Amino acid sequence: MSITRKSIELAGRTLTVETGKMARQADGAVTIQYGDTMILATAVSEHKPTHLPYFPLMVDYREKGYAAGKVPGGFFKREGRPSDHEVLSARLTDRPICSSDLEGYMYDTQIMIAVISSDQQNFANVLGTVGASTALTISDIPFDGPIASVRLGRIDGEVRINPTLEELEDSDLNLIVAGNKESVMMVEGDAAQISEDEFVDALNVGHESIRKLVQLQEELAEELGVTKREFEVVKIDDDLRSAIEAQVADEKIAEINSNTDKQERTRLRGELKAEVFEALEEEYPESESDIGDIIEDLLKKGVRKRILESKVRIDGRKPTDIRDISCEVGLLPRSHGSSLFTRGETQSLTGVTLGTKMDEQMIDDLNKEYSKSFMLHYNFPPFSVGEVKPIRGVSRRETGHGHLAERSFKFVIPDSEEFAYTVRVVSDILESNGSSSMATICAGSLAMMDAGVPIEAQVSGIAMGLVKDGDRYTVLSDILGEEDHYGDMDFKVAGTTDGITAIQMDLKISGISFELMREALEQAKEGRAYIRNIMDKTLDSPRSQTSEYAPKIVSYKIDPDKIGSLIGPGGKNVKKIQEETGANIEIDDDGTVFISADNRDAGDLAMKMAKQYTEVPEEGKVYDGLVKRIENYGAFVEILPGKEGLLHISNIQDKRTEKVTDVLNVGDTVRVKLLKIDDRGRFDLSRKDAKQDDG
Repeated sequence: MSITRKSIELAGRTLTVETGKMARQADGAVTIQYGDTMILATAVSEHKPTHLPYFPLMVDYREKGYAAGKVPGGFFKREGRPSDHEVLSARLTDRPICSSDLEGYMYDTQIMIAVISSDQQNFANVLGTVGASTALTISDIPFDGPIASVRLGRIDGEVRINPTLEELEDSDLNLIVAGNKESVMMVEGDAAQISEDEFVDALNVGHESIRKLVQLQEELAEELGVTKREFEVVKIDDDLRSAIEAQVADEKIAEINSNTDKQERTRLRGELKAEVFEALEEEYPESESDIGDIIEDLLKKGVRKRILESKVRIDGRKPTDIRDISCEVGLLPRSHGSSLFTRGETQSLTGVTLGTKMDEQMIDDLNKEYSKSFMLHYNFPPFSVGEVKPIRGVSRRETGHGHLAERSFKFVIPDSEEFAYTVRVVSDILESNGSSSMATICAGSLAMMDAGVPIEAQVSGIAMGLVKDGDRYTVLSDILGEEDHYGDMDFKVAGTTDGITAIQMDLKISGISFELMREALEQAKEGRAYIRNIMDKTLDSPRSQTSEYAPKIVSYKIDPDKIGSLIGPGGKNVKKIQEETGANIEIDDDGTVFISADNRDAGDLAMKMAKQYTEVPEEGKVYDGLVKRIENYGAFVEILPGKEGLLHISNIQDKRTEKVTDVLNVGDTVRVKLLKIDDRGRFDLSRKDAKQDDG
């Protein structure tokens, strides 16, 4: 067994790559250790091509319970379908690997990443891309790499490489950045409304570490003496391409590409493919798929040429133009908040539900267990693009788009002390022709304001595109689906007036310069402002009250040491409040008390009763007490739950009282003033002084 190991220092910790010990029958296999977090990454590729028109890559990321000494939850007690976190982590590797595939390599390739040790401080998913790239680099699988990724945080203005879980809690930036030696290829993350310049500066810092990780992989491959396999380049027959080009005039391509209606363009494309296949069917009977691919390539070249040379897009817009936008709020009568956001041929219907603390989502991953009080879910039904397709559960794309939209609100959503509700936002895409995730952000912002969620600021989003040929390029604002498909970049940016809140960039080329990225960000900033101004005309601030159909929730904080006093023995006190008011009470370990009720009166009464169990009696304060016991010399009155004082017979009224029972009986409610708390903690009460204070 020949084991090869290499290490570098990265952000004050040692990163070690090892191969030759584990998974030796895979084409490439490595372990990456950073702190006490370790992943195993494997790469295997078939030797027979698929003849698909794209690189057939599968990336799987899984966390093993034993990695953190945990037994998986659930009935079966074993790892099952991937969690949302695992799906999102797989996408972080899939996207940059796909950007760096070799043209013509159409062989089924599978990358599997397993988290086999977790110190619950160093994130494993950021190591996934490093492991996948290294496994490909040291294998005989052709690969246009290496690439690497790092996580960026920023604490007190200082950019941190691969911040720990604890450090990230104090960070105003959380970015995953992937790239090669020359440039950045993928970005995803969120930020606390940072500027475009601050964002690019952070990427520059991150790219320095990416270069170190790429160099490490190159040195490892050189040491191992890697030789890449020969492969058959899957390409379409040149004679067939020439025959098609002879059939299809440039004018026909231009006519289709200049039609501004998506459905009409789709129909015209279909007709053209059918006509060409019919004309060539006798000579090329098995080539319908290849004919379709070649025509798509001709359409793509036509779109790109028109944009680069004439600065005119498929739907006739200029590069910086935004499609027509319409907004509506409050259109769903029983939803707690709703909006309909339409931008061109992309439309999101978004509903907001306000729930109680019991509706929070419990998350249990390798790093920690926690609950989420804000959730955003994105649905992409097939009718939104005029397709018929079976529903097979939530797709990776839906998970990823929803997560990006959710991240855009991370730093503007109120905390539980300000707004005690659990908030669920659901975006149903009703039409789609580009930027549906950004439409979700715009619709989500309006719907939350309609629901009375006091978000810090309106958030808008835009998807930027790029067409680049050598030194010529054009940056596009608010891209269509075809501009994403035919272009070189999908750069989504969300933010407020004050700055960026979320970002995601994917490239189909090997990278772009930081200068070009800065230009795209500035153009996106202008586009976001334009969109936000239209949104503000519909609703520019959260409604002052929540829906009449939403539960009524209030919260307040108590000393954590007094939680037991509120709960009572066996939950006696909380049960009593809930039975008498119909409200529900939840108490966090930090002393935050959440009270939810069907109406405001019940909630207010429950809060008043709850506060009494933890209230400290004050001398000079007037209380509404309950007469618990009567003696000849006075009455014992409970002024707070479990706290009784003596109302002496001389203090019952201004005139002489012959017998206590002439004025008071057990069970009476009496207004009393706390005159004094003696050295033994006993309370002296006065009814006559309370009356004087009341006037």
